[in-house]
Amino acid sequence: MTMIRQGVGHSSAEPRGRALTERPFRILVADDHSALRRGVCTLLRSRDDMEVCGEAENGKEAIEKTQELEPDLIIIDIAMPVLDGIGAAREIRKFMPHVAILVLSMHRGKRAIQEAKLVGAQGFVSKSQLAATLLNAVDAILKKQTFFQEEI
Repeated sequence: MTMIRQGVGHSSAEPRGRALTERPFRILVADDHSALRRGVCTLLRSRDDMEVCGEAENGKEAIEKTQELEPDLIIIDIAMPVLDGIGAAREIRKFMPHVAILVLSMHRGKRAIQEAKLVGAQGFVSKSQLAATLLNAVDAILKKQTFFQEEI
């Protein structure tokens, strides 16, 4: 397995123009499995520099919560009911192009990673490696880098 991190420029992707040291990095977690959402939220809440500002159970709700809460980062599952994570990310990019997106998936293949990249996600993490890599992925995104977990 290879971790690919690439720097991204300081463009409109910066969180609403505020320095990250002024407030915690606001994160929306979207996954249809409540146990997984709770686990992700618990990991994120272990850090003082991160705040879970909301949760969503499906892609449609992720879009609505993004509009309402204006997070800095959305952690979103690819496979969700109502609207999948890729479709939701595509819609979110239309009205909030600067928000960072980290895609989660049970599938680690190149196709899932390519889908994430095509919608402008800054990262991809396999659910099988979530506990080991989630905070590393979020840290990379905090530093304006990308994080794509790939199999060799």
